[in-house]
Amino acid sequence: MESTRLGLILDSDYLIAAERQGQSILQILEQIAVAHGGIDLGISVIAVAELTHGAYRTKAHARQRHRLAFIDRLSKTIPVYPVTLEIARSAGRLEGELAGRGFTITFEDLAVGVTALQLGFGVATMNRRHYELIPGLDIVSI
Repeated sequence: MESTRLGLILDSDYLIAAERQGQSILQILEQIAVAHGGIDLGISVIAVAELTHGAYRTKAHARQRHRLAFIDRLSKTIPVYPVTLEIARSAGRLEGELAGRGFTITFEDLAVGVTALQLGFGVATMNRRHYELIPGLDIVSI
């Protein structure tokens, strides 16, 4: 059956790996276009927070500036989706339901995944297991 996915939300793990490999934003977009066609792409504002956190953990000042510039270019190139009230409620409900069954998922991954669901998008990630607990989420391994 063909996927009804309208687009992909890029997970921070994929973006971190691409940046560490020296890929430009254009190279990242071209790589995804080759693999998935002209699909819509976006990132969650939560991924921006995760990337920024990582940049400020960097001890080398030049590396930090490079990572912050990468985040700035990324944020200007593809849409950044906010955590809306609806996303927050859905994430909270799902987190509570999962916890009640003994499962945990980080809030960051939960918010990114629920953002993708709300948009009718899938999540492009290098860590499927982070998202497998989110019912109905289309997970694309990159």
